[in-house]
Amino acid sequence: MEIRKISVGADYKSSAMHYIVNQEILNGKFYIHLIKNEIENNSIKIWIENNEKEIFLWKEFNSNMPVSIEYNINFE
Repeated sequence: MEIRKISVGADYKSSAMHYIVNQEILNGKFYIHLIKNEIENNSIKIWIENNEKEIFLWKEFNSNMPVSIEYNINFE
């Protein structure tokens, strides 16, 4: 399934960091390209893209972090 958003942190509403696909980051120079759940190493990776269409691994969260995952749901 395609991940739309993750929230990292113990308190979802007040202190968690939220990452959403297509969200602008780093002063608008990049945006979140892909959020992927890596089952083989039990982590979640965030890939970002710049205006030149270059894609970079930006962040990786391991299984020790509390993470809430939202998936894309298409009602077509």
